[in-house]
Formats: sequence, structure tokens, C-alpha cells
Amino acid sequence: MDRPWLAHYPAGVPAEIDPGTYGSLAKLLEHSFTANAERPAFAFMGRRTSYAQWEAASTAFAAWLQTQGLKPGDRVAVMMPNVPQYPVAVAAILRAGLVVVNVNPLYTPRELEHQLRDSGAVAMVILENFAHTLEQVADRGALRLVVVASMGEMLGFPLGLIVNYVVRHKKKLVPRWSLPGHVKFAKALAAGGGLRFAPPTIQAEDVAVLQYTGGTTGVSKGATLTHRNLIANVLQSAAWNQPALRMHPGITQINTVCALPLYHIFAFTVVMLLSAEQGGMMILIPNPRDLPGTLKELARYDIHSFPAVNTLFNALAHHPDFDKVNWKHLFNSLGGGMAVQEAVARTWLARTGCAICEGYGLSETSPSVCCNPTDTDRFTGTIGMPIPSTEIIILDDAGRLQPTGQPGEIAVRGPQVMRGYWGRDEETAKAFTADSFFKTGDIGIMNAEGFIKIVDRKKDMILVSGFNVYPNEVEDVAVMHHGVLEAAAVGVPDESSGEAVRLFIVRKDPDLTADALKAFMAERLTGYKRPKTIVFRDELPKTPVGKILRRALRDETVATMSTEASASAQTPAPVPADSAH
Repeated sequence: MDRPWLAHYPAGVPAEIDPGTYGSLAKLLEHSFTANAERPAFAFMGRRTSYAQWEAASTAFAAWLQTQGLKPGDRVAVMMPNVPQYPVAVAAILRAGLVVVNVNPLYTPRELEHQLRDSGAVAMVILENFAHTLEQVADRGALRLVVVASMGEMLGFPLGLIVNYVVRHKKKLVPRWSLPGHVKFAKALAAGGGLRFAPPTIQAEDVAVLQYTGGTTGVSKGATLTHRNLIANVLQSAAWNQPALRMHPGITQINTVCALPLYHIFAFTVVMLLSAEQGGMMILIPNPRDLPGTLKELARYDIHSFPAVNTLFNALAHHPDFDKVNWKHLFNSLGGGMAVQEAVARTWLARTGCAICEGYGLSETSPSVCCNPTDTDRFTGTIGMPIPSTEIIILDDAGRLQPTGQPGEIAVRGPQVMRGYWGRDEETAKAFTADSFFKTGDIGIMNAEGFIKIVDRKKDMILVSGFNVYPNEVEDVAVMHHGVLEAAAVGVPDESSGEAVRLFIVRKDPDLTADALKAFMAERLTGYKRPKTIVFRDELPKTPVGKILRRALRDETVATMSTEASASAQTPAPVPADSAH
């Protein structure tokens, strides 16, 4: 096929990468452990862990897992924020030939139960802060092994004890929990240290990760990512970053900020695995919403690479402590997960001297498929062009190729594209064209140089701070309430999160309030899925066959917001009573 973008690649970026460079992610990690043994692999609360220590800990944990009856191909759920146990556990799981099932630690019991059942996970590694959630559903799936970690246990004495005391007793971040038969992470590591690890045979096409994503049916599905998928995306990202890296020849080890959650595919691949392949150091940030704490941690290091979402770039750039961090070595600010706003890009460039390079990807594509050149000095307003070994076409509703400059659905083919959805052959078949292009559901326009701009979304998915929210799931939870007759969820523009969920409700109970419904939904949906606003209506717009017209509700809302914003802009702001003139 014609690939016009290749003529506009930055100098030195190859058209193709070789996904066979490593036979498995285990081989990639083990190569890096050896090549970078004395280098720090990740830092957490000021304590650095070397690649040799990462290897030793993951070897011990992998050996211990093998003694627990787990066999290659078994699924192991990991429910942790960005703490040192995460890279240790994931490396161990992958090296033992097991499958990582990434779980959002903020999930409600309902959401967690679905993911455990659907994946068939037989083991779970969880931070104690979230053990109370697992307690409520632990007996409803196939789990037979639970390992519980604590925030400070890998920080040594006395810091580890102090951190655990503060987390448990001062900040009260560990609700009471009981999981009979669980094993402490530290004890598993200690036991594994005296065992012999027997590396299994792992093939490139074996499943490495189940990355859960929403669906148009409201059912979260596991994108089945193989070792080859993830290796390909790591090598694609490494090749794409070279132009920016060459502009900074004095950098001997890349320090990458890991503020994005590692359970999200963006950070999993573009931070953890890419950093490992390049022998870099991850700076683990467990709670990026704590802006003062995040900036205090970053001030300890020279910052080289910073993948983030628009909202985090914006919040940090406007924080009074921003200049306490040394930004002069920053060479790569990668924006993904949600659209980067031009005003945020301008501010970030002015504050750091490093332009935000916007990219695009999905859980189903490991994730990266498009990116702007990393040596850019400007904001393009596009998602860039296809990265090496990636083909992108634009299709109309009938599946026909659209000419240059015409909008259509973005479809992707490349070695990073998933095998399919776990256990859902019918959904997989719907997602691909006959010639193996994955249909993203996003509507884009490609120009003559191969740059792509997203202009709409074919699916009704809502994007909140980089996380997918599917209307059906929100609506399904709403109608569980006895006072709700009908529900429709749409995404509306939001300054802080890009989009926010607005829920339209037809009541059965006329006394139902928005606050009562929000409280009900908060028990069943994690934070970013919850409606920011609830609007009560006597009826909802529908098609002749009775399907609710979400798009009509969204367009009506956006038009109203636009009118209100215009009226506000034309009305002089009132002068505060204490204002001096």
C-alpha cells in the first residue's frame, strides 16, 4: 500500500523494525538485567533499585510462583499503583510464562469481579490499600492465591516502617480487610530467594498481557497482547525517539517520569518496558494528583522523558513549585491518552523549553500507532504520522478507502496490533477488516504527508483524563436504581478532564435526587466513570425503533454550553466589592 508518511520521517528513523529482536519479553528483560546490572532501574521515594536488584527480586518471586502450582499461560491479576512491587511482580510473571492481567486499583468490587471472572485469573498480587475491595469478591472467581504487598516493604529499614506507619495510621489509607490464606509479598520474596527458578520455554506469539478496555456493549473486554505485540511497540517507540535523543548527546541514562499508572497500557509499554529496553530509570510516582509531592520527588533528579496526559501537563505547569524541578534536560514530552490542548502545549513549551509531542494509541495496539516527530519544536494539532512498521488507512462506513483529506474511520495494521479480545471471537471478528486492519472507532483525516487529525468518534465512548468510559456501562449501573426508568450517558467538553460524563435520566420515582443517584453509582463505578452532572428529563430522544439518540443529547448539550460561554464572554464581569480602582 502507499505509505506517504515515510517520505516525511525524521532523519534516521527506519521504515521498519524487527519484532523478532527478542524472542519474548522475558528475553528483553533478562538482556537488560545483564547489560545494565549496576544502573538504577527505578526510583521510589528517593530510594533507587538497580537492574541487578530488579533481576534478583523478580527471579525470587518467579521461583516462588512456580512452587504454588501456577503453570505457563495461567493469568495473574496485578492490582497496584506505581510502587516498586509492580515492576518486580510483572517481570516475575512474564519470566515464569504467566499472563499479566492489569487491574485498576480504584475499581469497585463490581468492576473487579467482572475482570477476575472474565480473565479466569488464578492468582492476584495486590497492594493492601485495596485489599478490602478484593475481600468482597475473592470467592466469586477462580482465585486460589493472593499475595498482598505494603507501600513501604521494599524501602528498607527504617524508611519502610515509617512509610507503612504513616500510610496505615496517619493517612488511614488502608481500610480494614481480611483475606484468609493470603501471603505477604515480602515473605514470598524471602521464600523465593532460597528456590531455583526454572525458566520455561516462551514463544513470541504466547499471550503476555490481558489489557482490559471497555466495549460498546458496556462489557469490559481483555485485549490479548502477545510478547511479540509488546516487543514490537517497544522497538517502534525506541526508534521514534531517536531524533530527540540525538539532540542531547550528553545523556548517558534516560530518566523517565512514571506518573501515568503502570496498569494503563500507555505507561506499561512506553514507560516500563521501553525504559527497561533502553537501560533507563523510571521515577515511580504513586499518586500524581498530589502535585506538591510529585514535584518534590521530581526535584531529586534530572528529568529527561515525561509521558503524560494533557490534564497532568496543565496542572503541573501552573503549580507554584514547578520551577523547583530541573527541566533543562527534558528532551521528550509525550502527550497521549487524550487530546493535547494548544494552550497547554504553549504553556508547557514556555515553562520547559520542550514541546509536547502528541501521539495516539489504544489498548488493542499495545498502544502506540501514531506520533508527531520527537524533534518537533511546535504543536501541530494532529496525532502525528504512523510509526515504523505501521500501516494506517481511512475507511468510509462501507469499508472503502477514503481519498486524502476526506474523513473516515482510522484502521491500523502492524505487529503491535492485538491477537483479539480474550474469549470473545464474535467481538474480535467485528473489530477487524478482511485484510487484518483493526478498526479503531475514531474518525480521522490524513493529509498528503501522512499526518492524521482526529475529528470525531464513531463509537459513543467518552474519554475522561485519558481513560475510556463506555456509556452502556454507566447507563446499566444507573438503571439498577429502583427510581430510574431510562438513562443515557454522553461525553461533554470539560476544561479539567477533556470530557466529562453527563447522565440524562427519566425517573420512575419523582423524588429521586441527583445526589442520591450519584451516591448509588459511586458504590459501583470507579471515579472517572461517574457522572459529573445528572439531568432529569420527562423523556429521551429516540429513533423510530426506540433506540436512545445519545448523539442528539450530546449535540444539544454542546450547543447550549457554547451559547452560554459566548453570552458570558460578552457580559462584563462584575467588580468585586473590595476591588481597588
